[in-house]
Amino acid sequence: MPFASEIEPVSPGIFIWRFYDPSVKADLFSTALETATSAYLIDPIPLVPEAVASLARRVEIAGIIVTNENHERAAARFAGKFNVPIYMDAALAGAMELPGAVPVQGNTLPADLTAVEIEGGPAGEIAIHFAGSDGTMIIGDVLINFEPYGFALLPAKYCSNFKVMRRSLAKLLDYSFDRMLFGHGMPILSQARQRLEQLLKEHR
Repeated sequence: MPFASEIEPVSPGIFIWRFYDPSVKADLFSTALETATSAYLIDPIPLVPEAVASLARRVEIAGIIVTNENHERAAARFAGKFNVPIYMDAALAGAMELPGAVPVQGNTLPADLTAVEIEGGPAGEIAIHFAGSDGTMIIGDVLINFEPYGFALLPAKYCSNFKVMRRSLAKLLDYSFDRMLFGHGMPILSQARQRLEQLLKEHR
């Protein structure tokens, strides 16, 4: 897997890094999210050492979050470097061979972070909602934002049950958020909740 060379700030306390992975023919994106108490890395892909050092100077990392079965990526590498746990859906905690993996449940995350289970997509899919700064929703695979699809639902061929996934995505509208970040695709930095509401209407 390649290494990303730089970290990009997208909003106060929110950073991304990315690269094109020819093995999956898509850009991979990762997020660093700074809460009121600490920071979490979501679906981290490898970073060059200088960028890792820069990230560590900016935020105090408390954990790694893996959003589905396909996003192991460099989670173990970052967890080992920073000596922090890896959080994931309970369905994956015993199935993926990641040292220190624990299920996301109850109060395992800070109060301003919520894991939202999304059924019908890849196994163990969770979205992460951050309540601070007008709200941010971070998506693993079930929503994408890159060409030729644009902002779209994950194509049915990659889902365990497309109809179930579409219905489950409606849960996200229970939360307030202005931004949306993706495991695959460019962030939407304003009116993301409204755009999701319209997208789901189009797929009723």
